[in-house]
Amino acid sequence: MGAQRFSIKGCVLSEDDPQLQDALARIHETPERPRCLCVRGGIEMYVARHRRFVVKRMPDTGNRHAPACPSYEPEAQQSGLGELLGEAVLEREPGKVELRVDFPWARTTGRSVARSEPHEVAEVAPTRHRMSLRALMHFLFERAGFNRWSPAMQGKRNQGVLHKYLLEAAEGVSVKGVALGERLYVPEPFNEATLAEAAQRRRDKLAVLRPREGHSPLAVVIGEFKTSEASALGRRVWIRHLPDAPLLTSAKTWGRIERAFAPLFEAGDADTGFKIRLMMAALVGARREHTYEIEAASVMLTSEHWIPIEGVHELPLVHALVEQRRRFIKPLRYDARSAACFANALLLDCGAAPVPLHVVSAFLTPKERMVKDAAIRNAGSAWVWATEQPLPALPLHHP
Repeated sequence: MGAQRFSIKGCVLSEDDPQLQDALARIHETPERPRCLCVRGGIEMYVARHRRFVVKRMPDTGNRHAPACPSYEPEAQQSGLGELLGEAVLEREPGKVELRVDFPWARTTGRSVARSEPHEVAEVAPTRHRMSLRALMHFLFERAGFNRWSPAMQGKRNQGVLHKYLLEAAEGVSVKGVALGERLYVPEPFNEATLAEAAQRRRDKLAVLRPREGHSPLAVVIGEFKTSEASALGRRVWIRHLPDAPLLTSAKTWGRIERAFAPLFEAGDADTGFKIRLMMAALVGARREHTYEIEAASVMLTSEHWIPIEGVHELPLVHALVEQRRRFIKPLRYDARSAACFANALLLDCGAAPVPLHVVSAFLTPKERMVKDAAIRNAGSAWVWATEQPLPALPLHHP
């Protein structure tokens, strides 16, 4: 598929047309909507403004676009996002998203919760889904487009791109009434010449952690885990591109994090032949001036291109897809009990419908194997690779 094309007030413009920005400016904040022309008749979209005007898909229309279209999005039920929509992820209007999370956004100091007398239960409400830190990380990576790949992305992903697009992904998103962008820090790419300026911008951003009116706000730091080391009071956790600001935590807390995510930490020592990254989302607070202490953390694996993966068993497939210049989406788990029920990738360049790609690892538990087998049967036509066998040929590309 070539450049994305839009119909704007009867005029057809491509995404790389120099006149597109002027055309979008004329209809921004008006009832007029551009239409993506990836399918016959087009699909209505809307105009958002970041640094530039951007055309974005309307809610619940992603699967109506052609699979090869940059605006295509699979049905939410094909990833862990499906069980969160409407409860933990609410889009009240285009571009405005409210997230309901299961972690605190502030600590209250100097107060205790008063105990009340036992009383008769007046009602029972259904359990509502809330997003974990991992789900928040998946949400931002998906919203930023890091779970999708096209050949044009080769050589264009780096820390600067990660920093820019994760922060852009937080725009228009609120958590507990607070703009997520105000509480999200992603390290700038390290540059010795501008280290002091970057450090001051970090301090300015994380000044939000200062306590006020008995509350100590919390923030989320997302970056690539580098290492941890013992300190006199616990552990220092080092994030790549943050050489001058470790995250601090107690030895007990860090021990729980390492145990909870042991398979992911061990993946760095796996003999895969492929580069792997361990990304961390750390919920941090400041008990003292300019100290950043981990309250909670989650981690996830990605390929060298920052494509999220569930485990090292997916690396050969992701590597082959990139090397063979294929267009694909990686469905993310979010808070689903298992990722086995989802395709390991959706191939988007095979015609009118995406092709699910399933990886059957020899190390799946019996229960996960049953779930994966059911997912493959329900897919109807799917590509399947059992990892004890050589990687089979991928489905043919249909331009």
